[in-house]
Amino acid sequence: MHPLFLPSSSSSSALFLLLLLLTLQTLTSISLSQPEALPSPEYCGNFSVSFPFHLSSSSSIAFRLSCINSSTLFLHINNKTYRIIEFFTDGLLVDFPSSPSCRQFNDLRSFTFPTNPFFSISFENVIGLYDCEDSSLCKAGCETNDLFGCDGREEDETSGGDIGCCYPLSDHSAWRAGDDFSVFGKYGCRGFSSWLVPRGTNTGKRGVKLEWAIPRNSSEAICDPEARTVNATAVEGSVRCVCRDGFVGDGFLHGTGCLKSCYREGKEVYGDKCEIKKHNGKKLTVLAGVLAPLFILGSLLALFCLLRRPVTSTHKGQHEFDHSTPTTTTSVSFRKGYNKTRLFTYRELEEATKGFQDKHKLTQGKTGTIYSGNLTNGTRVIVHKVLCESQIDFLEITSQIDHLSAVLHRNLARIIGFCMDIGHNPFVVYEYPVNGSLEDRLRLGLDWCKRVNIVAEVAGLLALLQYENYPPILHNDIGSGYIFLDEDFQAKVTGFGLQRKQRNIDTSVYDFAVLLLEIVTGSKQREETVAQAFQRIRSGKLEEIVDPALYFHEQPVVFREQIGLVADIATRCVLFGGDGKFGMVDAARELLQIAASNNSGGSGCDNKKGDGIEETFSNSSLLQMISMSPDSIYLPKT
Repeated sequence: MHPLFLPSSSSSSALFLLLLLLTLQTLTSISLSQPEALPSPEYCGNFSVSFPFHLSSSSSIAFRLSCINSSTLFLHINNKTYRIIEFFTDGLLVDFPSSPSCRQFNDLRSFTFPTNPFFSISFENVIGLYDCEDSSLCKAGCETNDLFGCDGREEDETSGGDIGCCYPLSDHSAWRAGDDFSVFGKYGCRGFSSWLVPRGTNTGKRGVKLEWAIPRNSSEAICDPEARTVNATAVEGSVRCVCRDGFVGDGFLHGTGCLKSCYREGKEVYGDKCEIKKHNGKKLTVLAGVLAPLFILGSLLALFCLLRRPVTSTHKGQHEFDHSTPTTTTSVSFRKGYNKTRLFTYRELEEATKGFQDKHKLTQGKTGTIYSGNLTNGTRVIVHKVLCESQIDFLEITSQIDHLSAVLHRNLARIIGFCMDIGHNPFVVYEYPVNGSLEDRLRLGLDWCKRVNIVAEVAGLLALLQYENYPPILHNDIGSGYIFLDEDFQAKVTGFGLQRKQRNIDTSVYDFAVLLLEIVTGSKQREETVAQAFQRIRSGKLEEIVDPALYFHEQPVVFREQIGLVADIATRCVLFGGDGKFGMVDAARELLQIAASNNSGGSGCDNKKGDGIEETFSNSSLLQMISMSPDSIYLPKT
């Protein structure tokens, strides 16, 4: 071998020293901590004042507020003063200026709003107009909202406050962004009142909502690196910042920014508390940073020595593999040796959940109760107390747990064990994904792209378990409380119903429809409100029920269309799921197409999960089912 390729003692020492210096330089640049709480806001009475608003006289005048008598907040724009009634993430509700007494209507010129790069009258306001000579601007259906006067009584003829003409500013036909209310004078109107009707409700809050935003300045960053930029709807050329999923804060670079957020023991925590610390995580990070270059150097030297060894031939199966290793070439597979799953005792699970205390209860439904727990080694787990009513059920559930434990799928939460102690309910123990449940995440706020990916993954899993297994595995109570999310917001489903009498395909399709409705509305629907929500969808009033956190009117057209498509899928699940005309395969196919279009790029979605979505079906015979007509699909009976 040429001497150039032989490592010398001096060159090895120099290389070691260089790697050590680079490692130390890297370690000094690593930040090992993050704040564990958001900065405290300013207060004025019951009002919490957060960036960009402030009470300081030394900061920007545009968002400066004044606090009178330590209880009342006022906004000042040019020479106008507005009393603040309520704050929202995208605006604030203000009272009518110069209205010391309760008046059913105000002069059109009393709210002459000056052109402003920071504020504009919001499209969410509904205007009541009085004594109009031209009724062409009055919009049918607008008066179905519950609009209350300043005396607390609903505006109608019996209260002496008939609004006469109702006009939503979102209509844009008579009023446009930048106008004030004097524009209605050309219709012969002599007075007005205003209400904010929040998205998803039909109850008005008296006052005028002003949208706020910050002018976009290409020469200076506005948003925190962990925030996304949202274009204002009424304030032209201005934006707001919204923290990405998994982070909280005002989102602005010069505000509180974005702080990592997660759930631990049922509580929202921030910063370092979100890190999974095992055996002192910081020390391990530093140690790993020091040892990694040394390991790489040793590996290179070992490889060099190995390559110098003579090669010996062998005829022993060069393509052999370990048959006990689970295959990953198909979307659903079965692992041999799954009997290695741990068998827990009832006492162990009782200790892990602190006696199944209510504070550890995550959700409860038709299939049983889900608890969070911590094993003695510190491992966080999900404990499913399976509903069991008889000894026959117990034996059947035992068989079903055995079957479910054998299934490998990227969207099935990993089963690490179970408990079958006589005299107690059966238990299934799952690994606890780091981002908690979908139910919790919807409360924190979840962008539309992730919502679509999650329901597409869930639909794919349910369809595969239903049609590629015998006997079929049905969930029977799918909901956001049973769906957990890993570090990449990939769905991990838990809480399967394991009794044969619970297997009902029609019910599963209906439950999935309710889940889709929750994805659209952002909240769980009570049984009596589900029908009302679907009625609004079918009557073309979808935007009334869309989750306010999605800012429906600020979404790109493609996302607004997708929200409508998902609502339509939910409706068809309800209407046609009972007679088999529309099932989980159909829902999975359509949701997969929506998710795939987002993940193909150009939609504004983070497309790093695209491959995972496609893999749900790419290697499965269910792909052939999806391309078939519904009539040609064999539906197994249960």
